[in-house]
Amino acid sequence: MSQTVDRALSILPLLAEGPADLGQVADRLDVHKSTALRLLRTLHEHGLVYRQSDQRYRLGARLFALAQEAVENLDVREIAHPYLVELNEKCGHTVHLAVYEEQEVLYIDKVDSRYPVRMYSRIGKPVAITVAAVAKLLLSDLPEAERRALAEKLDYPLYTARSTPNAPAFLKELAAVREQGWATDLGGHEESINCVGAPIRGADGRVVAAMSVSAPNVVVTADELLTLLPLVRRTADAISREYSGTAPTKDRP
Repeated sequence: MSQTVDRALSILPLLAEGPADLGQVADRLDVHKSTALRLLRTLHEHGLVYRQSDQRYRLGARLFALAQEAVENLDVREIAHPYLVELNEKCGHTVHLAVYEEQEVLYIDKVDSRYPVRMYSRIGKPVAITVAAVAKLLLSDLPEAERRALAEKLDYPLYTARSTPNAPAFLKELAAVREQGWATDLGGHEESINCVGAPIRGADGRVVAAMSVSAPNVVVTADELLTLLPLVRRTADAISREYSGTAPTKDRP
């Protein structure tokens, strides 16, 4: 039975490459045509493959519907939360999770610092989009045209001397973040607060959320916080693997 299931599932990536006839499917599976036909008929009955008028097979609409439904029902916050808690336990600092929705970047989860000095960010509150590390990560993944259009219409408040001053500077920073795969906010929103973040990606490689670790200067310096970057990136990668379904649920940093 397990061999039959394995063979049936092996047909799907073949058809993802494009329509294939019975002979091609049989050759790929290294089975007789009668066996390949039986597997294809079963998949066809479930809507996972479709037989075209030229007798070639392609992926069926039901497969795409199932994939879309699965993506829509994924809760990145639920998946990420145990990892955020574990990261917080290791480093002691505030950990945030954020998403991009309707041209705003919103915090959707937060684990508070163990130290007496704490940040006043709140779940559901928009972040300072032109300076926050999580915002840079989310916006850097947008298509170039959308990224440029958004940058041109944003305001650029000078929260501190380190704030992003204008659209060209913002686009330059987003390009750097896109290239390096991580982001910082070193006193750009508040002089005394530093932050380092990493992206969380879906199965298609697109950024679906961003996470960060933040701490005030009185607790750690910016340089000390930056030493946590490898741990932050490993945590984000672990969340990405679980979110995209490519790792066991017990995979932890």
